[in-house]
Amino acid sequence: QVQLVESGGGLVQTGGSLRLSCSASGRTFITYRMGWFRQAPGKEREFVAAASWRETLLAESVKGRFTISRDNAKNTVYLRMNDLKPEDTGVYYCAARIDYNGRVHSSDTYDSWGQGTQVTVSS
Repeated sequence: QVQLVESGGGLVQTGGSLRLSCSASGRTFITYRMGWFRQAPGKEREFVAAASWRETLLAESVKGRFTISRDNAKNTVYLRMNDLKPEDTGVYYCAARIDYNGRVHSSDTYDSWGQGTQVTVSS
């Protein structure tokens, strides 16, 4: 497992932007698939985005608005969120697992999690 620390959440108006960061411990960051999930009050945790060293994936609901990227030299993954909507409100979690194909969208396949950062989009 790796230790993950998120930052960058906050309160923003509809149409605004935020960038979340997730810093990971360890020397083998490049071998991990990094993911972002979010959980709104009363709802299940849902997949937002994932990035390995060779590909990135985004949930349909955020395509065209969110971008995931990683800086392997800094052991950090980012989630750039543009054109935010009230339905984007929730706690955003960074997650990590050893990179392999399959079930990228399933939170139960990730074994390391950050503490979460709150994102609130006001209407």
